[in-house]
Amino acid sequence: MSRISRLDHSQVTSDLAALFDKVFSVRGNVPNMFRVMAHRPEIFATMQAHFAAVLNTGTVPTKLKELIIVRTSQVNETPYCLASHTILARNLGWTDDQLTHLSEWRERSDFTPAEKAALRLAETVTRDAHAVTNEQFEELRSFYSEGEIVELLCAIGLFNYFNRFNNALQMEPTKPGEGGRDPAKEATTAR
Repeated sequence: MSRISRLDHSQVTSDLAALFDKVFSVRGNVPNMFRVMAHRPEIFATMQAHFAAVLNTGTVPTKLKELIIVRTSQVNETPYCLASHTILARNLGWTDDQLTHLSEWRERSDFTPAEKAALRLAETVTRDAHAVTNEQFEELRSFYSEGEIVELLCAIGLFNYFNRFNNALQMEPTKPGEGGRDPAKEATTAR
């Protein structure tokens, strides 16, 4: 059980309720991490904006961002993030075999050299960001523009933050339908 309570739709301000509704319409749930962050509305709102900017803008394909998110979460041993992002990565076209055996990416022939460079970056930064060598950076530059390297690092950094937050709170994976508007409860409360 999570160490901090998760707020329901009925417990948040109208601004946050609108964000909950937006997230629910896209995902079919409001992730438990979001419901915990809602204890601090300013953090939740800015986190949502940053999350959207990192994952939904730029020129690095979302498919690749989700792959490095899964690898980052595997290295950090974060069941919470793995539960949702493995599904997202699978839905974007990565196979169960690729995701289950992602730690073996170096030996696999079904990842491109550019994808391998991104996976190497995810592992290196997650384990020790000081360990990124000039040689590794030159490899990245051979596949990605400076802006794309920023995108990759932001996705890796964002999920190192999320992984640590969720691990410290022992966050449980979110179930389908969880955290959305409950019309029956709202009708009872309104009386």
